[in-house]
Amino acid sequence: MRKDDSYPPPESGSSVSPDRPWFTRRSTLVVGVAALAPACLAGWVLTQVLSGSGSDGQQPRPLPASHSALSPGQRDAKPGSTPSGSPSTEASSPAAAPVPAPAKGPLAGKTVVVDPGHNTGNFKHTDEIDQQVDIGTGRKECDTTGTTTNSGYMEAEFTYDVSLRLRAALEAQGAKVVLTHQQDRPWGPCITERARIGNEANADAVVSVHADGVSAGSRGFHVILPAKVKGGAADTAKIVEPSRELGERIAGNFARTTGSAPANYLGSGTGLVVRDDLGGLNLSTRPKVFIECGNMRDAKDAAQLTSPEWRQKAAQGIADGIVGFLGG
Repeated sequence: MRKDDSYPPPESGSSVSPDRPWFTRRSTLVVGVAALAPACLAGWVLTQVLSGSGSDGQQPRPLPASHSALSPGQRDAKPGSTPSGSPSTEASSPAAAPVPAPAKGPLAGKTVVVDPGHNTGNFKHTDEIDQQVDIGTGRKECDTTGTTTNSGYMEAEFTYDVSLRLRAALEAQGAKVVLTHQQDRPWGPCITERARIGNEANADAVVSVHADGVSAGSRGFHVILPAKVKGGAADTAKIVEPSRELGERIAGNFARTTGSAPANYLGSGTGLVVRDDLGGLNLSTRPKVFIECGNMRDAKDAAQLTSPEWRQKAAQGIADGIVGFLGG
């Protein structure tokens, strides 16, 4: 760690000859009347419509002018489309924006903030990250560079990769996920800003992803919980207990999913450690924990941390713990 589908009218001038037999004239008259009947019927129907009386005696609901002026093909067309052979009358009107479907899943309505520890650019901005910030109980560096494996794989690369995998896993469960950064800045953010992002998001849970950098032979993961502290802007009284529950859930699921054991060098085999010197925890007002996924300086742990398959398991284990904590 260190670290959004009429008949046409009769022909003009036509007449019936007066010297034709009466029955022929009558036949012609009948035929003429028959030919005019559909048009008369249509006219009667139109009169009824215009007079506002329907077959049930109720006033029909008038059509909007824009709708009644359209041909059937245009009326049936989807917004913004042009029916075959008919110019669209709505070409100048933009189609309505689609309404996104509500999130579904056990974490629907929940917000989780994921904090990828450190930044790959911190190494080049040591002066900036060395600036002291107030963590409530004292002052500490804005951030640190984090550690690396012996082959140079950076902790910040690891934490960002796992955080993206974790985000995908949580979003698949319906959660809204906020990252404290997306490697879109040259350094930082400072630990004070990381805490503030979780607080302002009103997060239901916050997890900061890290990897440790201690001596070879020290193996395993551990979850860091906030101690009860009060001083300056720091007051963890309300988050100590829910943070512990969050941490316990993550620890159990992480071990089961990754096959990794709790750290053998601290936490007495529980995989849980309480600290009062981390600004990201001291300044949080939301349930929050750090997870050190392994030791980058141990060859066996490093082999896991550099494996994409193992990192996917790590992200899933953390996600499962968060789902359990949030009642999913």
